Amino acid sequence: MRASLLLWDIDGTLVDTDRAGERALLHAVRDLYQLDWKNQLPIDLRGRTDRYIFTELLNHIGHEVGLDEENRLRDAYLSLLATTLPEGKGRLHPGIQAALDAIHAHPEIHQGLLTGNLEEGARLKLSHLGIWRYFEFGAFANDSANRNELGPFALRRARALLGIDFSPRNVFIIGDTPHDIACGKAIGAKTIAVATGTFSVAELEAEKPTHTFQDLSDTEALLKVIL
Repeated sequence: MRASLLLWDIDGTLVDTDRAGERALLHAVRDLYQLDWKNQLPIDLRGRTDRYIFTELLNHIGHEVGLDEENRLRDAYLSLLATTLPEGKGRLHPGIQAALDAIHAHPEIHQGLLTGNLEEGARLKLSHLGIWRYFEFGAFANDSANRNELGPFALRRARALLGIDFSPRNVFIIGDTPHDIACGKAIGAKTIAVATGTFSVAELEAEKPTHTFQDLSDTEALLKVIL
């Protein structure tokens, strides 16, 4: 058997943080720009990278977009995320703990992250819910604002860390949005869609992923797909 690589999305796929990221951004915008958007941001966050979201928020506000301002918003967001996470009722999605344990124990399957989160945001979220330790490496919003460009970063890090050149047929991108499916297709990988976010099975299947699950509560079925 050839080694396989599973690259996980975070929000909506692995975890539900009870909107901790969105709440942190709402607080950051209020603190930095004196804008109170109550409980909902005016842009769609689903499947987007943090850097894309920062740019979209600054454009919406009418603020000049630049690296300095993006970094100011980033720093405020990360500082507030450390507060909003424990304030909420975050949880792992069904079957995630068992799936991570089974994959971690399998000698021929490696797992990393491919996420729109900044690396520090990913670490905060997954450490808060006790699963950061499962991931050997990742590709993050730090690498690119464009999610479709993250796959090559993950593959290069897999090669550097594991010494394995993974064939696309042995790489699986798993996520809960059409953007996850698209970024997997961008590198010729197989895609596993899971309807634990806000997109239904039908909406995800319309994007033609390799496999679709309602959730990952059946660990054996997930392993069968990967193996």
